Amino acid sequence: MELSERKKKILQIVVDDYIDTAVPVSSKAITEKYMSSISSATVRAELSALEELGYLTQLHTSSGRVPSPDAYKLYVSELMIKDKLTAKELNYIKSIFLEKTDNIESVLKNAVKVISELTDYTSVGVHSKGEDDKFRQIKFFRFKPETALVLIVTDVKLLKDNYISIPPSMTDEQLEEASSLINKLFSGKTFKEICKIELDFNESFIGYKTIFINVIEALKTYFAEDEQSVLMEGEDKFLKHAEYADVNRIKEFLSVVTKKEKVFSILTEDNKDIKFNVKIGIDDDGAIPKDCSVVSATYSVNGNKIGTYGVIGPARMDYQKVVAVLENVGKILESILAGR
Repeated sequence: MELSERKKKILQIVVDDYIDTAVPVSSKAITEKYMSSISSATVRAELSALEELGYLTQLHTSSGRVPSPDAYKLYVSELMIKDKLTAKELNYIKSIFLEKTDNIESVLKNAVKVISELTDYTSVGVHSKGEDDKFRQIKFFRFKPETALVLIVTDVKLLKDNYISIPPSMTDEQLEEASSLINKLFSGKTFKEICKIELDFNESFIGYKTIFINVIEALKTYFAEDEQSVLMEGEDKFLKHAEYADVNRIKEFLSVVTKKEKVFSILTEDNKDIKFNVKIGIDDDGAIPKDCSVVSATYSVNGNKIGTYGVIGPARMDYQKVVAVLENVGKILESILAGR
């Protein structure tokens, strides 16, 4: 059912007021504070209608109304007035991302830190493993007689800290030749394609079969380790909010933020642009605790997905501030990374 403009306005007022005060909103409060030109009886009728439509609930028959998960979702998508960050906040974001870093992972960690500091909520993020990144170059460095460090350059990042086993008898010249052969074989392919390459060795490559297999296995392991791609900041900030004065709610919240596989499953989406996604526990198949909300956005640079970032906190969170921060962090992050 399409809501009338008056219903939308009243619903917006209820959400704004409840976010600000954490007190159920009554018809009297609405007429006295926001809509003095409309009678309290009319507002009561509209509140009842919104309750029947599933946008509001009453904790007690004599209390005011509080927003439902559907109300929060409609609020974020249509009703809320977009917040603007201050010049100081925008300059802070830029200063963090303009710091010189040697890899994209450091930049993405900064993104999660900035989001938590500016929203005052627990921030979470999953950086893309880049299965669709295109291979550019591989380089081997002998670490021990039987171990080599592998550096892999893609069109968007550098993968390092991958170690593979090599035959102890292999010379440095042979190791260099192996990297040249692999560069020719992998050139222009995505990691997804590389991981599916059939192990069909010709004579020129047969001597390096072990290295080839170990490189493929290292890549498969890298993409399989979902938990390592989960970033988090401000885990203790949930304690600042009134909802978490209850011990059971604290336990429910911790059941999510202490299990990275849960965070990973909540955040991973197929979105390719900056899109806001709101998930609220009561209607999300139990993945998120009741009365808890996750607002996230997926960021891409030059068509390449770099990750999904957001905040987790009470359903009664400051969505205006959260969306403004996510939006501006995304724009500045993408602009800086695209120019590097």
